[in-house]
Amino acid sequence: MRRGPSPSSIVAASAVVLALAISPTFPQPAAASSPAQQGEEFLPADKLTMRSVMRADLVSGIATLPVHRGTFDGTSVWYVLTDVSDQGMANELGLNFAPRLANAFTGCAPCVQQVKTADPILGRANVEFAGTIDFSPERIYLPSETGFPPLDAQPGAVAGHGYSDLVRVEGSPIVFNAPIVAVGDGPFDVTTHTNTNDRVMAIDTMAMTVDLQFIRAFSHGADIFYLTFGSTGALSAVLERGTFVPAMATLPFANDSENPMGARSAIFTLTNGQRGEASPPAQGLMHVILDNPPGDLSLQNTALLESLRRGGDAHNVLDSFPTLTDPRLARLYTPMWDLHIGVWSPAAVEGGQNVAQTDANRIRQLAAAGMITNPGGGMLGSANFVVNCPVLGFRDQPPTAPQAPKP
Repeated sequence: MRRGPSPSSIVAASAVVLALAISPTFPQPAAASSPAQQGEEFLPADKLTMRSVMRADLVSGIATLPVHRGTFDGTSVWYVLTDVSDQGMANELGLNFAPRLANAFTGCAPCVQQVKTADPILGRANVEFAGTIDFSPERIYLPSETGFPPLDAQPGAVAGHGYSDLVRVEGSPIVFNAPIVAVGDGPFDVTTHTNTNDRVMAIDTMAMTVDLQFIRAFSHGADIFYLTFGSTGALSAVLERGTFVPAMATLPFANDSENPMGARSAIFTLTNGQRGEASPPAQGLMHVILDNPPGDLSLQNTALLESLRRGGDAHNVLDSFPTLTDPRLARLYTPMWDLHIGVWSPAAVEGGQNVAQTDANRIRQLAAAGMITNPGGGMLGSANFVVNCPVLGFRDQPPTAPQAPKP
């Protein structure tokens, strides 16, 4: 039986629930009942932004990544590498190049944990982490009649002291996105996730691979995919089925998506978009919470996986992407997202205008026109929560440019 979090974790989660009545969720596309029965469709290598990914199955919604072993206080931990602040290292390891990660510890020393390893190239020797994750708490999300705010919520994983998803090797300025996805030496629980991330579908420490559910979303008018690992908000961590990682909360900078000295880019989630099986037109939190069956993500929960495969993700909108043709804009990509929570106005909902949006600047235009606000009715802006969502690839055509000018 999974135990609950510590009293301090409950207090922290409760505080976030009170402060953030509406928070985003990033549930995953689906592993259909059996890819072997339904036929396999893999994302071509030239549509992956992360070349180290071994495969991305569009039927199951599962990506297979290399997994690496580390330790914390003598206990095995298993982590993945997704992004790095150095171009040469990104090319060598097949990771996303995210230069602004180098700014992550600006004014926020806890945002990047310093690790010890015999090899400066992370993943090629054992890594001694400064903190770890407790995956044992039971993830709880009890929806209200309207879906949110929930009647009860509790993160399924909580980061311990000294832990951040972002790491740098002792003596090096290079910053990696290296989230821990499992602890211990097995057997690994990939059903209720007592020792694994809630999106781990399988892990093989002999073959050194891990299968992770990926998420369908939009960027610059294109269908894209990303992974998710954690959030600095307890409630958003519950909804995205990730880890509550408060140490990254002051990552620079909120409401400053294009600041080359920052480390965040904007992500938009809409609370009350249209509902239904497919997106578009469906999008947002009501869609995710009320249009999908409940339960943990696992290969056994075929109803949830199939629902997500059909279009049950929130389909959030990313403000940056590494394939943009303008080099300045491409270099703004970062996996650390500055959460913006948008609410369609009553008039927009009544008029049926709350259809899925696919471009960040178009959402900004709608906000300038008063059609989308923050949850309190004010101007749309940062909720000041950071979510770790590295991009994986794109479905058809790569995002190349904003589809609308900024207002």
